[in-house]
Amino acid sequence: MDDVFKRLDDIRDDLTALYEDLHAHPELSFQEHRTAAEVARRLGELGLEVTTGVGGTGVVGVLRNGDGPTVLLRADFDALPVQEQTGLDYASTQRATASDGSDVPVMHACGHDMHVTCLLGALDLLVTARSRWSGTVVAVFQPAEEIGAGARAMLDDGLLERFPRPDVCLGQHVFPFQSGFVGMMSGPSMSAADGLKITMFGRGGHGSQPQNAVDPVVMASATVLRLQTVVSREVAGDDTAVVTVGSIRAGTKENIIPDQAELLVNIRSFDERVRERVLAAVHRIVRAEAVASGAEREPEFEQLTSFPMLVNDPGATTRTAGALRAALGDDAVVDLPPAMASEDVGLFGAEAGVPTCYWFFGGTDPAAFQSAQAADEVAQRIPANHSPHFAPEREPTLTTGVKALTAATLEWLG
Repeated sequence: MDDVFKRLDDIRDDLTALYEDLHAHPELSFQEHRTAAEVARRLGELGLEVTTGVGGTGVVGVLRNGDGPTVLLRADFDALPVQEQTGLDYASTQRATASDGSDVPVMHACGHDMHVTCLLGALDLLVTARSRWSGTVVAVFQPAEEIGAGARAMLDDGLLERFPRPDVCLGQHVFPFQSGFVGMMSGPSMSAADGLKITMFGRGGHGSQPQNAVDPVVMASATVLRLQTVVSREVAGDDTAVVTVGSIRAGTKENIIPDQAELLVNIRSFDERVRERVLAAVHRIVRAEAVASGAEREPEFEQLTSFPMLVNDPGATTRTAGALRAALGDDAVVDLPPAMASEDVGLFGAEAGVPTCYWFFGGTDPAAFQSAQAADEVAQRIPANHSPHFAPEREPTLTTGVKALTAATLEWLG
């Protein structure tokens, strides 16, 4: 592996420049045209077969190298509607039009720019080391992970029929722990997630005459508080669920009672039985609060997102972890508990009927992480994914991500 990794010394500066460029030019889900074009250009320069427009803005690169297994490698490349506050020289100042027509800031607040860079780096190493492996690599650069729609869009566009069918699906995600380390999970690894938009209807009126109105602000506020009892009072202590109200919108002026309020609700779970129970409780509570407030119209529910639970195949995880330990060192690969975060990467393996192995690699400055850990203040000091302050350290994060993806791929390609 040391001979394979020597190539990194030649391409590290270029990869760093690519990462900074992607970070400075983020794009929202299904709007990743600039990113897709750059990915396609680089895949072509590496000599891969390149197909663009898969599932909208997705890009697929195929690297064939004789007979052998087929490994699917996946990186996502969409960004989030977040105003960046990192203060970096290459911080994003981009804005875009969201799906609802609003003008929003855009930031790579979840590290997808790092994912793309690492996969392109790993492909470069694999091309250079063709004499060491045999088989096929299918590199999937996926749009719209943040809204849970990109993997399904690529599959619906014939990903498994148009390109070599994989024997295993591999991927990775940068996370706010110490850079240089990789975290593995086996079995149920990332939660299912449901995103709901709930509209509650009142009757508008003058702020001085609440008796003549049905106030949806009060109705929605009571609903938010009541929803906090779902997990604490309706989910068993040995089960896991999260209910979060991430947005509440109502009204335009302080002396006008509006006629409706909107809640955006996120639900996480690891068990289908628990998921169904929580969803039923949310619907029941919303409807009951509307009745209690005297609403004259039933609330409306819209499913915004739906992520499946990610299950890492135990055998594939054990095999891949062994390869990562050999490449990075035994101490650099650690076991992690299941995460309440969600991912749609599992759809590729599930649809193909093959194992999936998905791991995390650290993106936080080692000294900063160790200091926060010693003070028991990791949550307070270390920005997490989706934070406006989240930005992986370029090194050793990039090197670790490239090495991990390369080593895992070579393990499966013999």
